[in-house]
Amino acid sequence: MSGRQHRETEMARRIRAKGLAVGQTAAQIAEEIHEACGPQFGTTKIKSHRLSHGIALADVIEQVRALFDRDAKPAPGIGETLLSAYESGLKRPGPEYLHYLCTVYRVEPVSLGYDGPCICGHGHRMTGSSGDEPGEPAGAAADRARQAVQPPPREEPRPDDQEDENILRRTLLQMLNGNSAKKLDGPVLGAIEGIRRRMDETLASSTVSYAMLDQWEEATVAFGRQYTTTAPLRLLCDVVLELSAVRAAMSHRQPIDLQDRLCRMAAQLAGLSGMILINLGDHRLARSFFRTGRVAADETGDRALRAWVIARESLVPLYYGDAREALNLAKKSRDLAGQTPCAAQAMAPVVEARALAMLSSSENKKEVVDQAKKALARARTAFSHIRGDEREDMAFGYTERQLYFYQGDVLTKLGQTVEAEVVLDQALDKYQDHILDQTLIRLDLAQCRLIEGELTEALDVATEALRLLGPDYLTDFIIRPAVALEQAIAKREPDHPGLAAYRALLRQPITTEGIGGA
Repeated sequence: MSGRQHRETEMARRIRAKGLAVGQTAAQIAEEIHEACGPQFGTTKIKSHRLSHGIALADVIEQVRALFDRDAKPAPGIGETLLSAYESGLKRPGPEYLHYLCTVYRVEPVSLGYDGPCICGHGHRMTGSSGDEPGEPAGAAADRARQAVQPPPREEPRPDDQEDENILRRTLLQMLNGNSAKKLDGPVLGAIEGIRRRMDETLASSTVSYAMLDQWEEATVAFGRQYTTTAPLRLLCDVVLELSAVRAAMSHRQPIDLQDRLCRMAAQLAGLSGMILINLGDHRLARSFFRTGRVAADETGDRALRAWVIARESLVPLYYGDAREALNLAKKSRDLAGQTPCAAQAMAPVVEARALAMLSSSENKKEVVDQAKKALARARTAFSHIRGDEREDMAFGYTERQLYFYQGDVLTKLGQTVEAEVVLDQALDKYQDHILDQTLIRLDLAQCRLIEGELTEALDVATEALRLLGPDYLTDFIIRPAVALEQAIAKREPDHPGLAAYRALLRQPITTEGIGGA
């Protein structure tokens, strides 16, 4: 413990002893510690509460773990380093950790220095206690409890990070409380765009510990793993909040090695945000985040990272109707990757092949087929040289199942149905745990049946795919290829008996709470 920390602890210990002697509560003692130690030592409100209880970081961690165990939740990842970052103001607790810290200290978020209500929606006094503070009139705790459950007053929007973060936290709160119908509305879009824009400003203008950087990097990797298993809007809020924390650290000039790591995380988090926004159907904001990712990646000088951002960005025009732009971006990504073994070296040729397949016509069909197959061959060769860890990462790397899936998609669009079905069957076997991608693969298989003139089988496969998916995951991402198939079948046989059941599935309400695609 440094001399400064020792003096801070000694002062807090004296204040605590005097407070206990006159019957003050821990919360009242914490306020006095904050008032006395804050100006001299920069003691935050959340740290004041730990000092008012006279306990160490390890004691708080054990209490949080015990509460997680009580609630039958997996052991939390919180440790002394992360709690210390909360207490120093370098990082803000997420909604769940904030709830449990409030429970440990038996106070509301505002007492710990954080705006907004807790995710639980009620106070944090222990069950069975009267709840009145010493010296308060009887029933004062009940009055506080009634105030706690009242909705917070409407705040005037402020053009700063704190307001934008609060909007995203309120969105998370609504989803955690069961509002799965929450949409990507104006305030949420504005908050996300505001944080992205300030990241741009920081990158244009731009002290954090190595331990804190390690934790942020671990969180970034974890978000990548959640990409295909977590509802997009929920994940987007978490990712953008993390991006905001990284931006705050970058607003101060750091040593070169730390700045490089921060820029890398900024590029990955901005790129991941763009990927999620593709799934949510907002291609304009997705492009904005990819541009931010490009600026951050350029700061690192890492060709592989820069190529990855551009390869991911190429999916925006690919999915939203501009195959020629997708082809240009894919070629740019391929050229940037060069001979560097990386995810983009395999991903970019696959996007090229898919764009070429979309541009094919009767006049140049054979030429396009040849070019697309050559691109797929380059992708397979590049994939064989990717590092092992990147082959397991569906967000920041490129996996074998993604390669199979997109090869099958290209062959389907080229009308090479025999080859396509073999590859798609292999892909389907590898996507056992990803229902959204299974659905996209089955829709490609249905398209193969349609090309072969087997309309009934095409409808059977597509109908079963949507039925397995269920209405909760019927996103715009799925609707577009599903409707295209329905229109193609109706054009050939308008009165086909299987169309009614298929259309009934398509008419289910579209949700924004699907799972991220590949």
